[in-house]
Amino acid sequence: MAVDSQSKPSIQGDDRVGYELSVLSRLGVMLSAFWNSAVRYKIISLTVALFAIIFITAYVQVMLNEWNAPFYDSLARRDVGEFFHQLGVFGIIAGTLLILNVIQAWFNQMAALYMREGLARDLVDQWLKGKRALKLGSSGLIGVNPDQRLHEDARNLAESTTGLAIGLVQSTILLISFIGVLWELSSGFIFHFRGSSFSIPGYMVWAAIIYAASASILSQLVGRRLVRLNADRYSKEAELRFALMHANEYMPAITVASGQENERRRINGDISSVLGVIRQLAIANTNLTWVSASYGWMVLVIPILVAAPAYFAGGLSLGQLMMAVGAFNQVNTALRWYVANFGPIAEWRATLMRVTDFRQALVDMDISRDLPNTIAMEPSSADSLVLKDLEISTKTTDDIVENGFRIREGTVTVNAGEHIMVNGDHGVNRKLLFQALAGQWRCGLGEIDLPPMEQILFMPHTAYVPGGTLREAVTFPEEKDVYADADVETAIEKAGLDRLKGKLDTRARWDRMLDTDEQKAVAFAHALLAKPRWLIMDETLEGLEPDIQERFAGLLTELKDTTTIYIGRSEAYLQALSPRVIHLQALTTPAGAVSPAAAPTVATTPAATGGASKPKAFSVAFPSSVERSRRR
Repeated sequence: MAVDSQSKPSIQGDDRVGYELSVLSRLGVMLSAFWNSAVRYKIISLTVALFAIIFITAYVQVMLNEWNAPFYDSLARRDVGEFFHQLGVFGIIAGTLLILNVIQAWFNQMAALYMREGLARDLVDQWLKGKRALKLGSSGLIGVNPDQRLHEDARNLAESTTGLAIGLVQSTILLISFIGVLWELSSGFIFHFRGSSFSIPGYMVWAAIIYAASASILSQLVGRRLVRLNADRYSKEAELRFALMHANEYMPAITVASGQENERRRINGDISSVLGVIRQLAIANTNLTWVSASYGWMVLVIPILVAAPAYFAGGLSLGQLMMAVGAFNQVNTALRWYVANFGPIAEWRATLMRVTDFRQALVDMDISRDLPNTIAMEPSSADSLVLKDLEISTKTTDDIVENGFRIREGTVTVNAGEHIMVNGDHGVNRKLLFQALAGQWRCGLGEIDLPPMEQILFMPHTAYVPGGTLREAVTFPEEKDVYADADVETAIEKAGLDRLKGKLDTRARWDRMLDTDEQKAVAFAHALLAKPRWLIMDETLEGLEPDIQERFAGLLTELKDTTTIYIGRSEAYLQALSPRVIHLQALTTPAGAVSPAAAPTVATTPAATGGASKPKAFSVAFPSSVERSRRR
């Protein structure tokens, strides 16, 4: 969903903090999400059922209000027989209302459940679509703590939307039902003043409207800060939860570094921020209570005071007076729904703003932006990967590429079945090449022609081990039942995890139970199972013991039909696969100012057999700075 002209993102520096959307526009975003969700028919069915229950309840409440007249008149006449008869009528009416209230409570809970299901699944789907989650992480404040918006904000929005919507509908139906009753009762109000008599049509209706309107206006004036304060609170609470979770995850490193005191100060600072916002909320809610509580107590006598002139003049019986008081209270309650729910409405608007901003930001991740110096990504055949005059930078301005590097050999074609190693100048951030091949980094010049992405397996330096069973970790991102048990056991045994063969279906935090070497072993076990056409690795073997490097490099030789591209420096990979070496050269001048240099000379050493030679990754002869300046 594209952002229209009225929904421009509000930016402060490089940090996106939200969209300038109206409440109706935000509701439209949410309605669109629900309409496209799988639970829409359940929500529609429950909505229809709730309307029916609310209508029936309103009708029975009108009957209960009408019951006031004969009941209180029987008391005024001291008619015992009629008194007990009316008690029996009350029992039937009250029992019916009890059943209706229980049914409505059940429907309310189910509606909130399905609302949360639809919202939560939609947000997760939007978050994990394509590369949106990755892009969002670098989009400023809007990408901070997405777990808060996906979990707590989604829950609050679903539950508050259900409760407030049902309350609004119920209050509206009660207002329509009782305003006619109150108008009819007001017709009997005859006022006597200095010998003359007169009546005011709908007298008590206007009194109820004035009473509720004054309460609404005062509540709006007193409680207008609540929306912003609630949004701030949710944000600060998310930061505190993240700080606690982050400290817990890295507690071993914190303890070893004796950094507990530093973490304590940092976390206490986050706690202080939360408490500061809560303190402001407490003051705002207290001020609002002055209005809501005072009007709540006054309503006990206001309808009697309004109807008292007609009663003392003899125009109303006691039963009619109590019936008028009951109808006034129902109309006032319906009109004051906004006042009574101003605090919850403020919280609802705050969560609606946070959730819709988050969802809109995710959708915007797909909008193509005309950025300068962007690497072109083009499809290639299944048999080759082409890097055309590729230059990758860590910083881009309108006309230059800075702090980057280029492929020394110019245009490079990697054919299916080849083995490649990519290394080069010191200081070159080779990780950016891995990210560029994965489509995560587009800053630079040139073109990358990739085979179909479904044929490529990317193996980052830090292995990801998802939660769940060991089988799910080994088969990730594929389904756990894709591979036979025997194949999975063979793969983990070859990867050096034979001690875990009997624990494939054990559910645990494997990212904590396995050390770094074993986590990488899980990644290599998956590669043995998947047998990808193309395998691209980012310094995967660096930092491992030599014997473990040799084992993992030996596993790569078993992937007979796999093209391997290793970005990094690994003697084990070099010895096992005899790869073609590609070099990265640091850029020191604006893009386009340096012509591609000639390929470097690669020293070779005789092999153990047959006099063949292997390229040595660390004997690359690069032109000196003087030679490079002459070539320019």
